[in-house]
Amino acid sequence: MIQEVKLENITKQIGTTTILESICLTMKCGQIYGITGENGSGKTMLMRVIAGLVNPSSGQLLFDGKNRVDADPNIGIMIENASLYPELSGRENLRLLASIRKRATNEEIDHAIRRVGLEPEDKRMFRKYSLGMKQRLMLAQAIMEQPEVLLLDEPTNAIDRKGVELVHQIMSEEAQRGAIVLLASHVDYDIRSLCSRVFLIEKGRLQMEV
Repeated sequence: MIQEVKLENITKQIGTTTILESICLTMKCGQIYGITGENGSGKTMLMRVIAGLVNPSSGQLLFDGKNRVDADPNIGIMIENASLYPELSGRENLRLLASIRKRATNEEIDHAIRRVGLEPEDKRMFRKYSLGMKQRLMLAQAIMEQPEVLLLDEPTNAIDRKGVELVHQIMSEEAQRGAIVLLASHVDYDIRSLCSRVFLIEKGRLQMEV
């Protein structure tokens, strides 16, 4: 299990626009960290950089002092507005994703689906899911491989109150398991009730703890 993730002066530029500027952040295992900020402030881009979906323009991202290639971190990510194959069921989608890295068994996939309050045997196609069900399934894919680092971007969007409580429970359980959990949310209740440390991101810059 990874003990520490460290961002050192992470900057991301697209053309002449600076999306992230000199981000410095250290996160420890077993903790839940919160990032809040307006839409377009850089929250999702920061998640993408940590997950390895986007390369930073400059700076270092270290996992227990090693670069991504050497550390080979197991990262689970749930990004706002992401989607899955519309003609496949939830279970079929997750099994397809799991086949890429081969880190989750069929039993672990089914367990993840049940943890988020869905039924693995549900044969409905993903396109017929409600928004709340889609959010739950995206959370299931983020946790199914028992990640060392869990990145959640607005995980409670479109979810009812009981669902929100379930998401909070899952995040707490993942931290107790030893994962590093990073939550990006504009919902103050999510941030204040779960996170041991909270940061504000404005115009790509990480501000003092709030």
